[in-house]
Amino acid sequence: MTDKNILVIEDDPMIAEFLQTGLKYEGYSVTVCDAGKSGLEQALKRSFDLVVLDIMLPDWDGYEVCRRMRGLGLKMPILMLTVKKEVADRVKGLDSGADDYLTKPFSFDELLARIRALLRRSSGALPESKKLLAGSLSLDVDTREVSLNGKPIDLTPTEFALLELFMQHPHRAFTRETLLNRVLGYNYDGGTNIIDVHVNHLRKKLDDRPAHLIRTIYGVGYAFYPEEE
Repeated sequence: MTDKNILVIEDDPMIAEFLQTGLKYEGYSVTVCDAGKSGLEQALKRSFDLVVLDIMLPDWDGYEVCRRMRGLGLKMPILMLTVKKEVADRVKGLDSGADDYLTKPFSFDELLARIRALLRRSSGALPESKKLLAGSLSLDVDTREVSLNGKPIDLTPTEFALLELFMQHPHRAFTRETLLNRVLGYNYDGGTNIIDVHVNHLRKKLDDRPAHLIRTIYGVGYAFYPEEE
């Protein structure tokens, strides 16, 4: 759990709900605003540790909101979200005072990684090596190395993201829709059966064909149970 407060300024209800639900589950306190003016007002009313700011807003755009926040002396990290992918747009966002820039569609895990990095930077904390262990299975978040019984396992980025999520939340039953959103992004337009494909590939690489580690929860999705159980 964390005591960090995050302000999300996003006018798309689906994306706002996706961000709010995911960030709250990770232990963050989340306030959502759907316009630039109301977002700035919230930022002036209370202290936030970080702002997630969409560029395309119904009143002021994200660039203007960012400039006004900085002009009023607000120092918290600002992470911009946008569908714009041109270098000039990223430069404009950073020049307006943003600390980082993430283009849509994005995976939730990448968003979390960006948020953690910005919060570490703002607090002056040094990043810590993070290794997840489950019996003889080891996953290093920083080096992205996975090993079983001391032998390295080569995973694709999607397989790694799935295993990391499972190992971070043992025993939790994830729906296929949740895994799709968390690993492939909130607006991935493929069917949820793609998750079954990735899970099956991951099971084979972990020699987990009996499904003792990654278990199918019928009617729900999948859950991870540490090896010793």
